Amino acid sequence: MALGVSEEVLYIFVPTIVYWAYSAMYAMLGDMEKYRLHPKGDENKNVVSKTTVVKGVLMQQALQITASLLLILFIGDASGNIRPQPSLFRMSCQFLIAAVTLDTQQYFMHRFMHCNKFLSRFHSAHHNLIVPYAYGAVYGHPLESLLLEISGGALAILVSGMAPRTAMYFASFATIKAVDDHCGLMIPGNLLQRLFRNNCAYHDVHHQLYGNKYNFSQPFFVAWDKIMGTYMPFTVEKREGGGFEVTPFVKQA
Repeated sequence: MALGVSEEVLYIFVPTIVYWAYSAMYAMLGDMEKYRLHPKGDENKNVVSKTTVVKGVLMQQALQITASLLLILFIGDASGNIRPQPSLFRMSCQFLIAAVTLDTQQYFMHRFMHCNKFLSRFHSAHHNLIVPYAYGAVYGHPLESLLLEISGGALAILVSGMAPRTAMYFASFATIKAVDDHCGLMIPGNLLQRLFRNNCAYHDVHHQLYGNKYNFSQPFFVAWDKIMGTYMPFTVEKREGGGFEVTPFVKQA
């Protein structure tokens, strides 16, 4: 327990708090024109208002909290006993297993949502954000949230055998990564963007018309795109007048 709060409760609520706290950090940075992947005016291309996005995210998080409560029935300790903290080695192994599991589930489900005409109608809600921003990271239709984010996170935790405390750390890190991938800013010194090829520029390619059949991988690695032939390489160069330009190597049909 931490500050009298059980680790189960922390697992249920901390990722949501992390989502808004990390998004707020980006919001407080302002326009940051010299680091943007899109000029400020390009946000007018988005076909949903920011108010609609906030409501959609809150709905998704309500579903996530409900699913987490159910998941606790499987990974929680009904006896109320305090469990020992797993070793750093064990946690590292569980993080790796969970990351690979999550990437695998999200790649194939994400791609299926693009290929299946029925599911594509629901996934298209997320692609209404042509120019993504931080707090729109998990915006989408509730059905997509259940099939993609919620089921993927639960599967990763179950397969890796995480206890609630470790699951809280993993879910929070995955949340930070998702927000960062949608922030639309290439900020020097951002370790997530340096350590992971699957970053905001990579995901921005997928949000554009030329790239919506490529770069399905999320949130950590790009391996499945490369294995399955859906990887679209790109360069990031400084734009004249400020900001960065993502230039893909568009594949020929």
